[in-house]
Amino acid sequence: MFILVYLCSAALTLAAALMNPGGSGAAAQAAGAAWLVTLGVGYVLLPFLRRRHCGQSIRADGPAAHLQKAGTPTAGGVFFLLGLSAALAGSLWSNRIMSLLLFVFLSFGLLGLTDDMLKIRRRQNLGLRAWQKLAAEIVLAALFAWLAIGWAGRGTTLLVPFLGLVDLGGFYPLLVVLIVVAASNAVNLTDGLDGLAAGSVIFSALGYAGACLFFSGALLLTPLQAGAAPVLFAAALTGGCFGFLWFNRYPAKVFMGDCGSLALGGALAGLAVLTGAELFLLPLGLVYVVETLSVILQVISFQTRGKRIFRMAPLHHHFELGGWSEKKVVRLFWAAAAGGVALTWLLLRLTADWLAAGNGG
Repeated sequence: MFILVYLCSAALTLAAALMNPGGSGAAAQAAGAAWLVTLGVGYVLLPFLRRRHCGQSIRADGPAAHLQKAGTPTAGGVFFLLGLSAALAGSLWSNRIMSLLLFVFLSFGLLGLTDDMLKIRRRQNLGLRAWQKLAAEIVLAALFAWLAIGWAGRGTTLLVPFLGLVDLGGFYPLLVVLIVVAASNAVNLTDGLDGLAAGSVIFSALGYAGACLFFSGALLLTPLQAGAAPVLFAAALTGGCFGFLWFNRYPAKVFMGDCGSLALGGALAGLAVLTGAELFLLPLGLVYVVETLSVILQVISFQTRGKRIFRMAPLHHHFELGGWSEKKVVRLFWAAAAGGVALTWLLLRLTADWLAAGNGG
């Protein structure tokens, strides 16, 4: 069933790219290019990762069923890092927004790759120390915020649902840093089952592409919202994750590692900032929000009450330990990701109507 759906989706994407060279066709071309390059890179690099014994070390305190996954190649996020870079290389130097989107995507990917390589070299699930990784994330996020506001002219306004544009001034860069760091780590927490993170990001990226295509004319966000760069990047992100899912679906032949999860989280945060839809990332990233909250609540409950709320956090492990199969859990979370996209589009539509009626500030 997966192969049939996969091939049909790929065929539709390529057909849209060939039949409509402009507008949504350009987005389909970006998605198709990223998908094909990611597939090609995967078939070349996967045997290399196996020969070099770049296997994943499994945490002993995780679900027992995951111990059999030990040795599965990791750092597979390189597949779509190269896929997106190749698909979008033509618009890199001519568009500042695209340059920034690729910067936050690739810089967080390289940070994750450093972590993955240390884990592989040490043959244990310990790479960069938590404070080292967090410090690097904050520096990269701050640099992204500075470039977005100054170099790309993003400004410091924030669209608040049912309220309108609010200028945060000097507080806006702090918000950008928080969004980028939180999103990258949230996707990292979600990457715990075969295909879970890659499939969820496909829905989120499609949600951004759709929002830019269908709602930019109705919403008075920022001038960047109407640009083609976010649409093309979101489409390429969809294609790259789609290509990677061929290798990462259950049972996974390769894991994306921190290289992939940090890059994907950075990409979603970059899209949120550069489309002026930061607050809409909460419903659009419903799965990542819930996964992160489950960890926070688990830690708070255990430290204050000595009791756990969930069998294990993040939340996907709770369902696993409850007897659900890995494939069933992943399908549930994919459905939740799709629901988050629908909720986001509804909120955008209602906000647009609200502002059009003169109710905004």
